[in-house]
Amino acid sequence: MSAPSKSRLFFIGALLAGATAAPAYAQYTGPTEGGRAQNTVAAILANPTDDQQITMQGQLLRKIGKEKYIFSDGTAEIVAEIDDDDFPREPVDEKTKVEIHGEVDTGLRRPPEIEVDSIRVVK
Repeated sequence: MSAPSKSRLFFIGALLAGATAAPAYAQYTGPTEGGRAQNTVAAILANPTDDQQITMQGQLLRKIGKEKYIFSDGTAEIVAEIDDDDFPREPVDEKTKVEIHGEVDTGLRRPPEIEVDSIRVVK
């Protein structure tokens, strides 16, 4: 079998380089109205959609049960379910600004809640 030509090797190298050098773009994270994201506690409570992905910043005001907290973003309050394992290593109290990522969980006999997938301290 003969060795590949230099032009063929260049073509293969350029093809591989182009396949792995994908540009990084910011992602659209949800609907906006008037320039403001509708991922607010007040918007969720007004029109809850089960499994809606959310990202919000605010405070955990108090613990109300095992892995259940009251979260507020300044627009309203909602129950946030946060696994103990998901908490950051830094201490979190009612004055600590946090960012939560998760999804809305609606129930037939209770108000909507947020199932938090991750939480981080905002500095």
